[in-house]
Amino acid sequence: MNVVQEILGYLASGGYVMPPLVIATVVLWWTLGYRMMSLQRGTVRGTRNLVYRYLHGKLPSNKEGILVRALYKGMDLRKQNLTHLRRHLDDAFAEEYREISRYKVLIKTLVMVSPLLGLLGTVSGMIETFDSLGNMTLFSQSGGIAGGISQALITTQMGLAVSIPGLIVNGLLDKKQKQLEIDLAQLKDFLCSPIPGLEA
Repeated sequence: MNVVQEILGYLASGGYVMPPLVIATVVLWWTLGYRMMSLQRGTVRGTRNLVYRYLHGKLPSNKEGILVRALYKGMDLRKQNLTHLRRHLDDAFAEEYREISRYKVLIKTLVMVSPLLGLLGTVSGMIETFDSLGNMTLFSQSGGIAGGISQALITTQMGLAVSIPGLIVNGLLDKKQKQLEIDLAQLKDFLCSPIPGLEA
């Protein structure tokens, strides 16, 4: 119970900027978790080996992961002997491309906005500090210099605490997304070329 009270006290001491920062934190980590789940390849193997396993019936049929779902879609289209197969693959893989880039812009926006909200709290805290200097309420229990500086530092800390981990995790997820895009492009190449006899 003491921990909850300390957290609530910490949030209250940050002033009006803290609720938006808390909301930004929740939304940011929810979207990062969503991206993390949606960027699952479905296999640790390369695309060539993935196609080989499919042809030899060694690939699970649960279709979990971006690459596995794309491979099943691609093989279904290949069996139809369509002309301009690559064009059909582009259309079929569009859903996968959308999935791996979903919430990317929102995450970047939250990562950029969080330190600015912290800065807004800093300015608000400094205004309170200077007001207390002007009113000579230097050491009042409701605020004063200590309250203003505390608010300024807490909101800055919270803004950076939201932004920095989000920036690092999002950077890792962007790297994973780029690799998946390369893998999907390679998968299209394999599907559009003669596959029988392909070696692992």
